[in-house]
Amino acid sequence: MPLMTILESLQGFKKKNLAFLDDYYHNIVEVVIDKRIKYPISDVMNYKKLSKKHLQYSLALSVSCCEPSCFGKAEKSPQWLEAMAREIEALKRNDTWNVTYLPHNKKPIGCKWVYKIKYKANGSLERYKAHLVAKDYNQRDGVDYLETFSPLSKLTTVRTLLVVAAKKDWFLKQLDVDNAFLLEDLNEDLYMTMPPSMNTHKKGHVCKLKKSLYRLKQSNRQWFAKLSSFLQTIGFTQSSANHSLFTRGNESKFTVLLIYVDDIILAGNSSCDIQEITTCLDKKFRVKDLGNLKYFLTLEVARSHKGIHICQKKYALNILSHSGLLAFKSTITPMVKDTKCFFEIEAEPYDIVSYQKVIGKLLYLTNTRPDITYAMQFLSQFTKSPTVHHYKTTQ
Repeated sequence: MPLMTILESLQGFKKKNLAFLDDYYHNIVEVVIDKRIKYPISDVMNYKKLSKKHLQYSLALSVSCCEPSCFGKAEKSPQWLEAMAREIEALKRNDTWNVTYLPHNKKPIGCKWVYKIKYKANGSLERYKAHLVAKDYNQRDGVDYLETFSPLSKLTTVRTLLVVAAKKDWFLKQLDVDNAFLLEDLNEDLYMTMPPSMNTHKKGHVCKLKKSLYRLKQSNRQWFAKLSSFLQTIGFTQSSANHSLFTRGNESKFTVLLIYVDDIILAGNSSCDIQEITTCLDKKFRVKDLGNLKYFLTLEVARSHKGIHICQKKYALNILSHSGLLAFKSTITPMVKDTKCFFEIEAEPYDIVSYQKVIGKLLYLTNTRPDITYAMQFLSQFTKSPTVHHYKTTQ
């Protein structure tokens, strides 16, 4: 919340807004409502039941900085320039590529920057993270890659693990692997265009990849194979029901490890065992200990003596914000009563890609909002030929 809004709410403060104060934010308990908004979001969302610690985390998460969508926007910020410089330095240190000229019989794949903000366990900003990723849609099957399949943990498994951890009062930790995909050698001859931030080389130069890179079609598979092999050497057993789930234990200690690409959840009844595993992983792969599990795959995890509560508040607010619906009137039942208009052949068509994006986001939201499941199941039937009636219902 802008500092000027807070100041204006104080008794007798009626001074003119100062532009430079709009850049300042503060975590407060009382939310100031703009009377010009007919249906403020505070009507359906409040923080009254949150503990002081989790309130600070939740508010810090809500006012986080925006992540740039392209290099052109990121290069204007010194924080993102520094993050890109760190990534390039890590790639060079890892001997990821050689700069060379492109052979006549080869075609390079493209690359781009992806930007992500990492948070601490209290919701405050930890660091700006920039990844150089390959444009995998340029890769050719049988030439640039062979096998691609890699298991990923399902949200069902994550929720089940949280239930067991709450019931048995287990410790819950979260780890992040630094430059996870850069640790495995490539078996294919692969060339990539120069990164946008590297303009110091001669015209015609490309990068001959020696190590795997983010978003290469084979990257996930190679990283998971390396990590799972190491886990088995330190005593973990891979689950046959979910290959991204590993367990290790005896009569007194039991530890569960869940993998989602380069994010790891560690749960167990022994903090010493969890710390030992974290140390082993750090020596092998360089991992960052993010502390107690608080934010994982858009799930906000709140824990107390009563149990574990999960929600997707930030994710839902982002959907509303991007759709321009934050100040719209809410409804208890997220579905229209009359669905005859959905089947009108002559109805005005709507952009298929935009409709599919909205449906995909809302389908992921059903992980914590089962009340919209029926509406999403119904609207998902029209993803191939949506009309304006279908899109208006998603609002």
